[in-house]
Amino acid sequence: MNQRDVYCTQVTERELGSKVTLNGWVQRSRDHGGLIFIDLRDITGIVQCVADPSTPEVFKVAESVRGEYVLSITGTLAERPEGTVNPNLPTGEVEVHIENIEILNTAKTPPFPIEDGITTDEMVRLKYRYLDLRRPEMQKRLILRHKLIKLIRDYMDARGFYEIETPILIKSTPEGARDYLVPSRLYPETFYALPQSPQQLKQLLMVAGMDRYFQIAKCFRDEDPRADRQPEFTQLDIEMSFVKKEDLFEIVGGLIEEIVEKLSDKKLLFKPLKKLTYAEVMDKYGIDKPDLRFGMELFDVTDIANNTEFKVFQTAKQVKGICAEGCGGYSRKEIDDLTEFAKKYKAKGLATFALQPDGTVKSPVAKFLKEEELKAIIERAGAKPGDLIMLVADKPKVVADSLANLRNLMGTRLGLRDDSVMAFAWVTDFPLVEWKEEENRWDAMHHPFTMPNDEDMHLMDTDPAAVRSQAYDLVCNGSEVASGSIRIHRRDIQNKVFALMAYSEEEVQERFGHMLDAFDYGAPPHGGIAPGIDRLLMLLTSDNNIRNVMAFPKTATAVDPMTGAPSPVDDAQLEELHIKCIPADEE
Repeated sequence: MNQRDVYCTQVTERELGSKVTLNGWVQRSRDHGGLIFIDLRDITGIVQCVADPSTPEVFKVAESVRGEYVLSITGTLAERPEGTVNPNLPTGEVEVHIENIEILNTAKTPPFPIEDGITTDEMVRLKYRYLDLRRPEMQKRLILRHKLIKLIRDYMDARGFYEIETPILIKSTPEGARDYLVPSRLYPETFYALPQSPQQLKQLLMVAGMDRYFQIAKCFRDEDPRADRQPEFTQLDIEMSFVKKEDLFEIVGGLIEEIVEKLSDKKLLFKPLKKLTYAEVMDKYGIDKPDLRFGMELFDVTDIANNTEFKVFQTAKQVKGICAEGCGGYSRKEIDDLTEFAKKYKAKGLATFALQPDGTVKSPVAKFLKEEELKAIIERAGAKPGDLIMLVADKPKVVADSLANLRNLMGTRLGLRDDSVMAFAWVTDFPLVEWKEEENRWDAMHHPFTMPNDEDMHLMDTDPAAVRSQAYDLVCNGSEVASGSIRIHRRDIQNKVFALMAYSEEEVQERFGHMLDAFDYGAPPHGGIAPGIDRLLMLLTSDNNIRNVMAFPKTATAVDPMTGAPSPVDDAQLEELHIKCIPADEE
């Protein structure tokens, strides 16, 4: 094999007439009668190589070449003849006249084309992932991932952070999602867990005095997969001592600005990143991860609606709506479809008001309202002729869920989402706890190590729902990119939070005794955050599938079609681990 001395697209940096040696795969081979053209591809791109009959041995080998054969080609760089320039290729003005060609390996016909824009079923692509990753768009994503992680490491190092690895085999302390469990051979009937995040460990590193920690951390959660979720994922884990949340906002905000500006052609809508409270986003958008690239904010007409003669409005705890610009001409079927969509989120119905160009209002509800009530609703909505007002009357959670999803639907339908823009924002002051009806207890909205706001501490015993936490999320374009908080660093406060969440003393000691013991040895005030690298890459590439930014992902049902994982293991392995499998039909 001739040793490559240049990559395919780098031939343009060489002088015409110089000799080059290339290694790569055959994208396509074309026999044009007296000449054979081979498009050779490597990770940088494609260059055209030409074999002619004046070198019979070379020509004979070139005739046998097929797609995806692996070749080594040596030849002379030449200008393409007039009229054959390909402006779509970086190498479109040159070609390599082959002087020596060696077939390093043959190849079967791939199950799908090795090119961008294919419509092959994802299951097939994942089964042959090593072929899927040959496609330029997939390779660009993995290269972007490399550049992102390198930028992160350089940025964090320059700001005094130390990269510290934490264990993959840890103690199971399930919080929300299920743990992946690993049986111990040496200690029968005991298990390690794969970490859902290094949360407790990074806090202990702060107790250890490491001051500024980061890690490109692998995390594992046994939860139902979806388009932006995988059983294993990667996050940038950050923790700092002696900080306030504003310090973290500055560090992470600066990192986000560098990532977007250096690694993408997208624009930041807010610089510095916008800050909103949880109460604000729930009021305006009905969701804690709003897409801020467009308006269509929720408006509240509860005070107006409750005083009408329309019984649905009279008895509703809350009546809110959105106004869709230019949708007043929607047909009855289109309105019905929107109503059915709202019902998916438990809304009992959708009250609509279509403002006509002549100033009239088409609405099945208008007849129940006085003229001044209808006028007040239109004014509150900020609607004008040609717009469509949609109201939901129900419990606040139902109103928020249904309108948030309607807003997202209309944003997409009306083309209001600009893929060239990234609208990052901090969401702060989340409630410390939320009520779990089925468990009849309070539970942490983020996690139980989150510090309550100092000014709300006195409400812990009397009004837990009103206690705000020092938790914060970073959101972008309708996705949560990162979540973090200032942590509890004192045993007395931590015990108070555990007690609020109805943990028994025995349970606390069993699950978190090591943490509480550490707090007794001078734990500093500290806080952190964990941006999701996979989700950030999705946003940078405008992709809606997390599997497209990972090298070897699982399917939506957590299966690997390429290796066959998860798979059974033999009885000897199970016996060594003191495990017996019970067939599903015998459970």
